[in-house]
Amino acid sequence: MNSYQKEVLSRRTFAIISHPDAGKTTLTEKLLLFGGAIREAGSVKGKKNSKHAVSDWMEIEKQRGISVTSSVLEFQYDGYHVNILDTPGHEDFSEDTYRTLTAADSATMLIDAAKGVEAQTKKLFKVCKMRGIPIFTFINKLDRQGRDPFDLLEEQENLLGIRSYPMNWPIGMGLSFSGVYDRHRKKLELYNPDNPNDIDVISVSGPDDPKIDEIIGDESLVSQFREEIELLDVAGDEYDGERIKSGELTPVFFGSAISNFGVQTFLEHYLEMSPSPTPRESNNGIINPLEKEEFSGFIFKIQANMNPAHRDRIAFLRITSGSFKRGMSVKHVRINKPIKLAQPTQFLAQSRNIIDEAYAGDIIGLFDPGTFRIGDTLAEGETFEFDEMPHFSPEYFSAITVKEALKHKSFEKGIKQLTEEGAIQLFKTYNKVIEQQIVGVVGVLQFEVLEYRLKNEYHVDIQLERMPFSNARWIDGDEKELERFKRMQRSLVTDRDGRIVALFENDYQMRTAQEKYPELKFFENSFMKTI
Repeated sequence: MNSYQKEVLSRRTFAIISHPDAGKTTLTEKLLLFGGAIREAGSVKGKKNSKHAVSDWMEIEKQRGISVTSSVLEFQYDGYHVNILDTPGHEDFSEDTYRTLTAADSATMLIDAAKGVEAQTKKLFKVCKMRGIPIFTFINKLDRQGRDPFDLLEEQENLLGIRSYPMNWPIGMGLSFSGVYDRHRKKLELYNPDNPNDIDVISVSGPDDPKIDEIIGDESLVSQFREEIELLDVAGDEYDGERIKSGELTPVFFGSAISNFGVQTFLEHYLEMSPSPTPRESNNGIINPLEKEEFSGFIFKIQANMNPAHRDRIAFLRITSGSFKRGMSVKHVRINKPIKLAQPTQFLAQSRNIIDEAYAGDIIGLFDPGTFRIGDTLAEGETFEFDEMPHFSPEYFSAITVKEALKHKSFEKGIKQLTEEGAIQLFKTYNKVIEQQIVGVVGVLQFEVLEYRLKNEYHVDIQLERMPFSNARWIDGDEKELERFKRMQRSLVTDRDGRIVALFENDYQMRTAQEKYPELKFFENSFMKTI
């Protein structure tokens, strides 16, 4: 094994997904604490004078106490180089989450012990399944009263269609929560409610070890614990590394992120079990990072104004193969031009450091003067492209106008940049005397973020007028039929690449159009593929 392969094998890149309020940002920051990346975890919903979560760097996130954009955080731990992609939990930003998941090799699904599998968790899980990546589960808030652990595992199986293998098992819950038993390492981790950071770890011979009776002290609690472990051993799934890798079996960990209990155990198990950077498909075959030492990567996210003082724009690139050297020249495949990659950065959310080198699996930020788009491929040597990243069908639409005509130039710049970020989709009316711009979003909260960012980052006030549409479909097919469709269909727009998109008020309208024009194809996403 050469030095390059060792670097690649030490990389771990994963996303954290969950429903809002399950504790995702808290878990992220506790992981950063163990990696020494931060000294103090932020308050996710604190008072005005308290720290905000490191991963929630945008001003609107600090005000609302939610994540509205994915952020990238990296740290070192025990010889591993870890890249965490912290995704928005709110369903209105699920498209940003989808794109972020394309850059991850595995995902951690966070579940609230009291609430179980919630709606948004289900949606995000489906995205992970589409990618076929390993999924690790952290059942959170064990120090509060929650649902029976077996009920939670059964719900996970029924709603998500994935089997589970508990890596550890709780002894009690809420007020009676005493700790967890590590099934693999045969260790007892004791919970101290007065000082949760004070965690005693005791080796035992197994669940029947008399030491457990002495330590826990509560006979009924220990008896229940042993019955549950026996049931798991007899009726539960066996540990299977191959099924974990294929996303068919999820290792489950119990703990409490806010109390810092079980987080380090989860991290250490995860690093041992999770995949190093995985191969990616391209139009020139599979790109395997362990075999291909020439640099390649793709842009999965663009973020403007991360540094308000400089009004800059950063393109986030996932390195898929080879090593990156500061100042190197690579080919920008879409525009077929060589570009020099100067001032590359790595991140701790908004904070950044200039780096000299990085390897497959790493996420780096590139200064973007306006040449990058989400999905762009950068490559050294042979030219190829990774799969295009789609925009999905928006569900909410508004006509957008600028309030002050003198601000029109700033408005055009802002709306162009936010469209290229993937924060919104911008359409223009097709063949109308007076052209109208229409914004499409997946969730209504995106309108609020759009209005806020245009005002605060570009000093532009806008007027949004909601429109009655609920579906957008990209249209392709027989040329004559398409021309007839264009003449007859009233609500037609074009996307930023000039492709024809039809807007419908409801499913009935859409089905009627599909029946009337059987020669045409109606796609839910901009790359006109069925997924």
